[in-house]
Amino acid sequence: MAVPRPEPPAPLNGVVAVVIDENGLVTHWTRSAAQLLGHEPDAVLGTPARALVVPPSARPLTRTGEYSGAPGGRILPLRHRDGHAVPVWVRLLPLAGAGVLALGLPAAALTAWSDETAVGRALLAQDLWQLAVHDPDLRIRQASPAVGRAGRLTADGHDPLCTMPGLEGGRTGGELLRYVMDSGEPVVDASGVLRSETPGSHDLVYSLTAAPLYDLSGRPDGALTSLVDVTERYRSARRLDLVYRATRSISGSLEVERTAQDLVDLLVPSMGDLAAVEIAEATLRGGEPPRSVEGVHGDFRRLAVKHAHGPWPEELIQAGEMLPDIPNGPGFRDLERGKVLVVNEPDAYAAILGNGPAVPRMVPEDLSASIGAALVARGLVLGYVQVYRVRQAAPFDGQDAKLLQEIVSRVALGMDNARRYTREHRMSVMLQNSLLPPVSRSTAAAETAGIYLSAEGDAGVGGDWFDAVPLSSLRTALVVGDVIGHGLPATATMARLRTAVQTLSDLDLGPDELLTRLDDLVHRMAEEAEHPDTMGASCLYAVYDPVDRRCQVASAGHLMPAVVHPDGTARFIDVAPGPGLGVGGMPFEVTEVEIPPGSVLALYTNGLIEAERRGTSASFEDAEAAVLRRLAEAAGPGRSLDAIGEELIAPVRSAPHRPDDITVLLARTRAIPATSLAAWQFPARPTAVALARELVTGQLTEWGLDALVFSTELVISELVTNALRYARGPIGVRLVRDQVLVCEVTDSSNSQPRLRQARDTDEGGRGLFLVAQLTTRWGSRYGPTGKTVWTEQAIEGVEG
Repeated sequence: MAVPRPEPPAPLNGVVAVVIDENGLVTHWTRSAAQLLGHEPDAVLGTPARALVVPPSARPLTRTGEYSGAPGGRILPLRHRDGHAVPVWVRLLPLAGAGVLALGLPAAALTAWSDETAVGRALLAQDLWQLAVHDPDLRIRQASPAVGRAGRLTADGHDPLCTMPGLEGGRTGGELLRYVMDSGEPVVDASGVLRSETPGSHDLVYSLTAAPLYDLSGRPDGALTSLVDVTERYRSARRLDLVYRATRSISGSLEVERTAQDLVDLLVPSMGDLAAVEIAEATLRGGEPPRSVEGVHGDFRRLAVKHAHGPWPEELIQAGEMLPDIPNGPGFRDLERGKVLVVNEPDAYAAILGNGPAVPRMVPEDLSASIGAALVARGLVLGYVQVYRVRQAAPFDGQDAKLLQEIVSRVALGMDNARRYTREHRMSVMLQNSLLPPVSRSTAAAETAGIYLSAEGDAGVGGDWFDAVPLSSLRTALVVGDVIGHGLPATATMARLRTAVQTLSDLDLGPDELLTRLDDLVHRMAEEAEHPDTMGASCLYAVYDPVDRRCQVASAGHLMPAVVHPDGTARFIDVAPGPGLGVGGMPFEVTEVEIPPGSVLALYTNGLIEAERRGTSASFEDAEAAVLRRLAEAAGPGRSLDAIGEELIAPVRSAPHRPDDITVLLARTRAIPATSLAAWQFPARPTAVALARELVTGQLTEWGLDALVFSTELVISELVTNALRYARGPIGVRLVRDQVLVCEVTDSSNSQPRLRQARDTDEGGRGLFLVAQLTTRWGSRYGPTGKTVWTEQAIEGVEG
């Protein structure tokens, strides 16, 4: 932007001149003089000059001194053409011949010039801040006394201001003055630091204001600079900023390690060149740190370090190392009481450490000053923080001590909150893990393996769970669920739901019926809860039958399961999504699919997909596809389920923060071979009992299970007899051989067989009691057209 050329200063604006001959007549005057008095240029030539002056008798009464003399002349009232008086400063100069030259200046212009001159004199005479006039060579031409007192008036004319770094636009003081003179634009309140040349003194922060100066012809002739010491204002603002950052960003973290690292990042280089934080081992574990420290004896760990000028020195104790033994001393008591320890002598700091062998690893090389404080919260000593100055020669003072005390008092409370959170988090994880089933399990239907990763960061433990429940007839139920919310309430809700699922599974309910009962339970839990809107969960329930190799799946607002077939193809099982548990009023739909043996079935919670999204910023669908690809790559031939699971969650296990739990349940399906199955259909006739007993005995003999022939004959006889007595239609009998012998009798009745105590006079009622005594487990389940009564007998140790 072009800067307009300045006008000449006031003394050259409006100057008038009149030539008066020896007879007192006006012979010449300037056009400005004619205009000032309202005459034409030639109107007064040849007239007496005295006629231009208002006579004393006609002068108006004015303020005292208005027509008094001025340096080198006096103010006279000249007569304007219309009759009024015009005050003009007049000075008479004799000409080299005859006559005089009268120079005049309007009183208003003289007043302005006088004010400007007075302002300049006053500014250069004041002693409050540094005001200087620099010539075009940047040397000081005139200055206030404060400039000399600050040592800026050097013998060679060099002004330290010219080397002040870090001003506006990254320029030095000299570059900024040159810019002001070249561009004509002033600079206001540009801050910079003047380095102290006195050892042990603080650097000073100044505010620089500069404006261009011009000579009488309007050409640039230097710059006027005003330098104000704003060190205290700057330090106060810096202290407020540090305390604000400590309050908002550091003390709000719920991770002790992160809080410690954020603290040293805050202190370096703001307060010193190096900083370290040592934390009590109990604090890291979430335990109870000591209330008083009798020295350091292997119970404090250096957790975080920061060096302003490079990596942390190798000769010092590194992050993660335990502190060496430090003898007890009065300094520990002072720190525990909240006092900040300021030491500006290296030898004194070594003495505090006991002058022992630990000193070389605790004291930085070229140490000039140190300051330290204890992290004390609620009467507990959580740890210590140390700040060192090496290149900064200035000592720590009382203001630094107050600042560090203010910071550590806030950080200590935040760190104690993190410690208590760590304790609660670990308790929640322990409770969560104790409520989950064994990680690995093997049944006739499938080999299963589960993985649970708790949430990290501020979220807390969630309510994710998995389960693999053995069912009747060698079937297995696979379950995953996710409770709304985090923390101990979510864990407690998860425990109730998992227990309910196990209980309902034992009733041999279908997946849709089980989820309906579970939905009713969540409704009742919501009615009991303080905040019903926060009660809810999602659940996926699948039942795999190794006999027919089919899987029935129902979903309550949960993600679709994935399956990898033995040939390596992977797909999602398209399950009809039902409402989440607690919504109510909607039915659940069962999806039935055939799964070849050797397939890997994967059930998981949404934490796995969300972790993939955060890592890649992908959409939900793309994240699902990425997880499916990773599952297909991991589920290679011969890979164990544990190895598959670790590879599946490897990208998210190393993530620093997991806002949600991650649960994965893997199952490698198995199948019962046809040679281990036998099934018959009998009409509802009395001869069915003998015929069933005969066929069962023959099959057991063929399998080499002669030891079970007697007991199995009695079981089959009793169950088929009951079917003839209470049901109509054909009767089905099936034997399944695995680690146990399963006997099943199916009829068209929906009546529930019950075990009861028969009285001495009763003719019946002892059959099921006999069945219960001859088997390890028995029960019944309902199908679409009737029920099936089943029993299990152990065959371990029996040759076959």
